[in-house]
Amino acid sequence: MRNYGRILQDMITYACSLKDIEKQQALTLYVAKCMRQKNITWNKDQDSGMARVKADIIRLSNNQLNCDFEAFDQLLQSKEPLPMPQQGGQKKKNKNKQ
Repeated sequence: MRNYGRILQDMITYACSLKDIEKQQALTLYVAKCMRQKNITWNKDQDSGMARVKADIIRLSNNQLNCDFEAFDQLLQSKEPLPMPQQGGQKKKNKNKQ
């Protein structure tokens, strides 16, 4: 699953090691949002829905992460697009030609 990147895979591994359920769910939710955005970027022609993200989280965590909690279900039902990250550090220069 190269489209997600190594960092997201490492975050899933870390989430599996967490003992605090609330922290684990919060990290799982964050990872799901990132994975959804990566799916939209890499797979413009295919379905980038949260059902696919949920299946990928379960597969990447070897069935260790549980995506069956209320906040994840709300994200699953959400149809609004996530905001695109802004590219920092680059400012457009206004060239005044006179």
